[in-house]
Amino acid sequence: MTGYGRAEETVNGCTITVELRSVNNRYLDCNVRIPRLYLFSEDAIKTRVQSAISRGKVDVFVTMDSTGADDIQVSVNRPLAAQYAAALRELAEFCGAGSYHITPETLSRFPEVLLAQKAEEDVEQMAKDICAVLDRALADFDQMRTREGGRLREDILARAALIEEKVGVVEARSPQTVSEYRTRLESRMNEVLSNTQLDPARILTEAAIFADKVAVDEETVRLRSHIEQLREMLDKGGAIGRKLDFLIQEFNREANTIGSKCSDIDIARQVVDIKAEIEKIREQVQNIE
Repeated sequence: MTGYGRAEETVNGCTITVELRSVNNRYLDCNVRIPRLYLFSEDAIKTRVQSAISRGKVDVFVTMDSTGADDIQVSVNRPLAAQYAAALRELAEFCGAGSYHITPETLSRFPEVLLAQKAEEDVEQMAKDICAVLDRALADFDQMRTREGGRLREDILARAALIEEKVGVVEARSPQTVSEYRTRLESRMNEVLSNTQLDPARILTEAAIFADKVAVDEETVRLRSHIEQLREMLDKGGAIGRKLDFLIQEFNREANTIGSKCSDIDIARQVVDIKAEIEKIREQVQNIE
């Protein structure tokens, strides 16, 4: 299901921002974009997303803003400073300068004597902080999905009701096709055998064979059962997207069988309408987790 969620929080001077975006996908595909320094938290982020989302292409964007100076540590590279000091004394001796006073300002000008480094972070705690902000983004994401899910549910139920109505028309029309076939059969046989007595048993046998070929009772009963199952699944909620995928395949199977059995033009029109609504439901199901 498509969705978006965002959360931001400042923890220990670092502002953590998490954004989630998702589009339809048959399975869960989670991609995390996070600054290189914080890649250690990628597995924890993916695990948290997998526990909340079952399918969809999900992109997680994490930004870290720690511009304060509190996390910078300055230290003295003592071995290097000692070597610079020894070299300066040797140079003073060589130049005949006598006792040469070496000041800290002099040594600090040499490269890498003073080292500015980022303070060592508690990796586990930082991962927890990022996941805490992620949880808030997931909650925002879930609210948007809930609203969209309500709209999808109403649309699917309306289309299911329309399919049920069309199935009712097929059920009412199907017996009439047998009666009309029997009438046409008697008329044609009378034309061919105008001087011969018709055998009523033969007419009944042919009509029975035709009725058996075009009978769609089993298919319409199963289709109604699938519609009821669809309603139950939507009422139950949860991660039902994949189950609905399989159920819609069964919808199509029954509709195709009805279409292949019936040569009646009125039933054929109803089947076309049924299949059109099934396809629209199938498209909507792709949006359901």
